Amino acid sequence: MPVFVARLLARMGLLGTWWTPAALLAGVYVTSWPLMVLAEPEGSAVAAPADYWWYFVVTAATVGYGDLRPESAAGRVVGTYVIVGGIATLTAVFTKLAKTLERAKGRRMRGAVTVDASGHVVLLGYTPGRTERIVDELIADGRRVVLCAWEDVPANPVPDRRAVFVRGDLSDGAVLRRAGVQRARSVLVDVRDDNEALAVAVTVGHVAGHVHLVVTLRDLGRERHLRYVDETVHCVQWHSPHMITEELKHPGITEVYAELMTHDGAGTYSIRLPESLGPVLVEHCQTVLGRKGGATMLAARAGGELLVNPGWRTELPSGAVLYYIGSRRLTPEWIARALRGRQEEDG
Repeated sequence: MPVFVARLLARMGLLGTWWTPAALLAGVYVTSWPLMVLAEPEGSAVAAPADYWWYFVVTAATVGYGDLRPESAAGRVVGTYVIVGGIATLTAVFTKLAKTLERAKGRRMRGAVTVDASGHVVLLGYTPGRTERIVDELIADGRRVVLCAWEDVPANPVPDRRAVFVRGDLSDGAVLRRAGVQRARSVLVDVRDDNEALAVAVTVGHVAGHVHLVVTLRDLGRERHLRYVDETVHCVQWHSPHMITEELKHPGITEVYAELMTHDGAGTYSIRLPESLGPVLVEHCQTVLGRKGGATMLAARAGGELLVNPGWRTELPSGAVLYYIGSRRLTPEWIARALRGRQEEDG
């Protein structure tokens, strides 16, 4: 019955708007009540104005509580008319709802939506496998993600992930505005080559101003060109996806890594604790390195186990290896004297 009614309404052109169900319901109500009054004997409860509306709602919804029902055969015919009208109304509602949801889903899959969020991360560009990995890391960290890809990506490439898809020319400001670049927390330009990256970065700068902009480059020597666009731009080696997500989540972290890898910057070193010291607390190592050596302890290797950022009350056995950041390399003799002095102060 619902399929037949839906086809009939479609042929009549009555499934196009949300007014159709309302018109159907009103029409059935207005015509069925006078018919029920004529069909039922005088004094019938179902035909009373105060009760008929309830009978109509229950019957049209095909619930049928049975508290009110027609007494005559003609009244039952009118009741059947109300049931058919209710089915037609519900069919029109669900058909229109299904079409609306399907159209909305189609727009999302085609990337034709406009993002109204703020504080999200926008990824500009799509590379199969690579982009999924970046999206997964960002989502796992609780970030809201918008993936904006070129027009040669016909449909949402990450439909099973909580990411909004926008499609279009990434060098077009209107497309970037649909992706909400102007309200984004961070923007990643991860496109097909360095020349394209420069063009897209220029557009991002025009649309969003001084947003936290991260650009991946095959040749980091081109970073100086991007500095003309935005002096605060963060350029990351294209072949380091993990570093890319770290920069998006923690702005400026790539500068820390770059400093560590620079010859003139702070370096990372290791030093083995002399056997003669015996067990040593991490607290003592941290204090000695910081106050006297101008260094910061990162980790320790004790008994084959690597302890990254160990607790201050952790006890390190003799012969443990310390890893630290500092401006110079410290000698075992220096660390032995400094720790003995610290132990004597506590002793």
